[in-house]
Amino acid sequence: MIKFFLMVNKQGQTRLSRYYEHVEINKRTMLEAEVIKNCLSRSKDQCSFIEYKDFKLVYRQYAALFVVVGIDQTENEMAVYELIHNFVEVLDKYFSRVSELDPNAEQCQR
Repeated sequence: MIKFFLMVNKQGQTRLSRYYEHVEINKRTMLEAEVIKNCLSRSKDQCSFIEYKDFKLVYRQYAALFVVVGIDQTENEMAVYELIHNFVEVLDKYFSRVSELDPNAEQCQR
């Protein structure tokens, strides 16, 4: 079962969050900070599945955007990994040319 869904930029700012279990607001902030720190600190050579507390994290990086899904221990990680990709493809088709730009990169392009 999916516990939560996050979209986060490289600076660690949450751009979208959806929880499928009740989590208090102050605990959400702490949870998101820890999850983001764990995912952003990993290299591209490391696996995209992380054992975290009593659940697993599955994440994918698309340019400057990370999509992170928290799942319970019984869920199939590869299925969720593909779900993330399908979700991003749908967003890309529906919202053409939308991207999360790094403010520093935007200044370099000028």
